[in-house]
Amino acid sequence: MVVNLMGRTFMGDLDCPFRAMDQLLAQVEPKPAVIIVDFHAEATSEKMAMGRYLDGRVSAVVGTHTHVGTIDTQVFPGGTAYVTDIGMTGPVDSIIGDESAAVIQRFLTGMPHHLSVGRGRTSFNAVLIEVADDTGRAISIDRIRKEVE
Repeated sequence: MVVNLMGRTFMGDLDCPFRAMDQLLAQVEPKPAVIIVDFHAEATSEKMAMGRYLDGRVSAVVGTHTHVGTIDTQVFPGGTAYVTDIGMTGPVDSIIGDESAAVIQRFLTGMPHHLSVGRGRTSFNAVLIEVADDTGRAISIDRIRKEVE
């Protein structure tokens, strides 16, 4: 099972993702052995809290949204693989995938401005998670990052 949760810190007025996940886990029958949670959130502390909160109840919690891959891949004591942010697949010479000049202009003026996809070198960011078929517990998590011209 793959679940997408939205964080609340700096993200707007959303339902509590912690309670939402508790409710989902209580309702799903039969519970699949492998459960992957994509936690789309801004704050690293909220992502880490979710990973620790779900440790032993899901196979993996992988953070997304900030577009910057982190180097904190680990398997928690309860068997949950974790990374704060997988990173993006897209242009390297950019600001989170958009043309740098347009993003900088937006910060300088505070005005909405059309953002265009950056150009040039690209990178592919991902994680490879090995999970035990019978228990759903993570065995390992490894970062993958490839850059091409």
